[in-house]
Amino acid sequence: MPWGKSSNGKCVFCEKSFTKTSLTRHLNSHLTEKAVANKPGKSFHLKIETNPRWGSTPYFLHLWVNGNTTMEKIDSLLRQIWLECCGHLSAFRLPRNKRPSINNLFSNTSLANYALRMEYDNGEIPMNKKAKDIFKKDLKLEYQYDFGSTTELLVSVIEEFGMEADEPLVLLSRNERPGWMCELCGENQATQLCTVCTEDTLFCTACAEKHAKTCSDFADYAATPVVNSPRMGVCAYVGGRIDKERD
Repeated sequence: MPWGKSSNGKCVFCEKSFTKTSLTRHLNSHLTEKAVANKPGKSFHLKIETNPRWGSTPYFLHLWVNGNTTMEKIDSLLRQIWLECCGHLSAFRLPRNKRPSINNLFSNTSLANYALRMEYDNGEIPMNKKAKDIFKKDLKLEYQYDFGSTTELLVSVIEEFGMEADEPLVLLSRNERPGWMCELCGENQATQLCTVCTEDTLFCTACAEKHAKTCSDFADYAATPVVNSPRMGVCAYVGGRIDKERD
């Protein structure tokens, strides 16, 4: 997958475009200004991107999350904009080096404690927990969707604010469409991806028809649409259900 591509995003407040690097600081400045007028409470600026251990990709989201919003609602947004294909399981987890030890909490190994020990050791955060009970500035959480063909994300808490958000979840910014080019003709934007070939995997509409004549799997099951998501080309994913204009 040709991930090595830079990306820009548009600010929801002023509609100006910024690079991935400068966007974080710019959004924070808008949120700081809003803190003067908004109702006191708790809210958080989150940046969500693919887990860096899989290499650099152009995909990112910036969210403004109200403190009373549950992890389940954040999970739902991620599914709708980036991930949902077949109703797979998902989980938020503390990074392994941040998980507290439980050796002193459960001294016996009875079956009654086994399930609780396993959940705690796994670092998984219950979906019914509220953001204000989990998030704090500089916290990083790992997120997984589909425990078979897994898409892994990293959730970073950029800033914590003493105000309520305008909505339970506000999409502050998302990377614009990467604009992959057809690898066969090199002239048109790619619209189709072949999930079985290792060379010339991205095709424009015309070249996809040519590829179908040489790759029997393409028309059968290997053709998937080019979409603005780290789930592109995985399982049965064909695109998001919200923010479709940038999908």
